[in-house]
Amino acid sequence: MWSMLGAYTKWTCMRTLEGHGHWVHGVAFSPDGRLLASASADRTVRLWGPSSGRCLRTLEGHTDTVLAVAFGPDGKVLASAGWDQSIRLWDSASGQCTGVLEGHTGWVLAVAFHPSGALLATASADKTVRLWDPDSGRCLRVLEGHSDDVNGIAFSPDGGLLASASQDRGVKLWDPASGRSVRTLERHANWVNGVAFSPDGKLLASAGQDRTIRLWDTVGWRLGRKLEGHTAPVDAIALSSSRKLLASASADKSIRLWDTASGRCVQTITEHTMAVLGIAFSPDGKVLASASADKTIRLWVSAS
Repeated sequence: MWSMLGAYTKWTCMRTLEGHGHWVHGVAFSPDGRLLASASADRTVRLWGPSSGRCLRTLEGHTDTVLAVAFGPDGKVLASAGWDQSIRLWDSASGQCTGVLEGHTGWVLAVAFHPSGALLATASADKTVRLWDPDSGRCLRVLEGHSDDVNGIAFSPDGGLLASASQDRGVKLWDPASGRSVRTLERHANWVNGVAFSPDGKLLASAGQDRTIRLWDTVGWRLGRKLEGHTAPVDAIALSSSRKLLASASADKSIRLWDTASGRCVQTITEHTMAVLGIAFSPDGKVLASASADKTIRLWVSAS
């Protein structure tokens, strides 16, 4: 396989990060790649040094499972959210909680910062997306239109669009400035669990409970490819900085790496012992982090 697909070399586990006492639901790299944040059902957020594998800080304050984490574009602010229906903002250097955002009436399932850092988007089981001013903590808009839980969100690289993935089987595209829904993408046969834009903004990927990943061309919003191979729901997806590689995390305990141009799966990783719930590439695309119900985070590197 590797000689046929010479552009790719096998990704191997560089390090296993242990310390969480329960499922690890999400991971996120800081913009400079020097920190990795993890969200866990043990009610904590941990900050790790990816190069050393050492836990640098444990952030406590959530009163229930933490599902999602995201760094602001300057890396100074970290947002976390979960079952306690709140969003917490943290100073990534000191580990101090700098704010608690409240307003959702259901679990908060995803968080994402606008590329400018001026907005924080949150997705909830209350069927809404909220836009917040992270400096003041004020809710600026409530985006309504989904008919079921909103599982995932992502801003386009230029900040002009916000995509949301829902259990209503649809992906909605919103104008963050006006709060208006501008398009709905409907091709999944079941819940949509996550969305991710490519760094050049030309591709949007969506991950489904139907075990598939859909790739959308953002110019005409044509469905480009359907990626099939997972044997259980796809929980999370991430696109590399080059856009050439997509990583998917699944309840089938595997990570799959896909060539976005051909739609071919170029590697399947099966070293986690339980469902893989979160996935993230480092900003330079050289490290892949995976989060699992086996309570670990694994860091993967390519020999290329």
